[in-house]
Amino acid sequence: MSRLIVFNSISTDGYFTDRNSDVSWIHSQDPEFNAFIADNAKGGGVLLFGRKAMMASYWPTPQASKDNPEVAEGMNKLPKVVFSKTLKDVPWNNTRLVKSDIASEVRKMKQERGPDLVLMGSGTIVSQLTNARLIDEYQLVLNPIVLGAGRTMFDGVEEKVQLKLKKTKPFKNGNLVLWYEL
Repeated sequence: MSRLIVFNSISTDGYFTDRNSDVSWIHSQDPEFNAFIADNAKGGGVLLFGRKAMMASYWPTPQASKDNPEVAEGMNKLPKVVFSKTLKDVPWNNTRLVKSDIASEVRKMKQERGPDLVLMGSGTIVSQLTNARLIDEYQLVLNPIVLGAGRTMFDGVEEKVQLKLKKTKPFKNGNLVLWYEL
């Protein structure tokens, strides 16, 4: 059975995007943190995205290969699933478009024998799958920035969800990775 892991960066005040849906504040010039991200990208799995968080406008580009070759290679070769009711197709290689009910599809994917599923970015999908109790682990990168406003990935969660802290990893750039499980 596959596990579902959320990997998201959040600001100190709890937002995963700023008020303009910008996430450029996430990027780091810290070699130690960048090595962690590159190593994490090698972990494999099936990447899950929503339409807005898909990242297809960056990772398949020559600029991404130049800026961060290891992460770009992982992002481009791993299998990906994009959930969208409005997209007609997804041109990113190794990507499947799913238009059906997200929770039902993820439930089926988790029952299959295979690699873990890693959801990146989408707050709407995180909250839907949190409500359905389908997320096994939350990996949150707490960034040392206060945005003042933005979107929380838990907007729409209907009931309290008690999480257990598994481990933490601090970085010199001030980022702190927190691993939580149900």
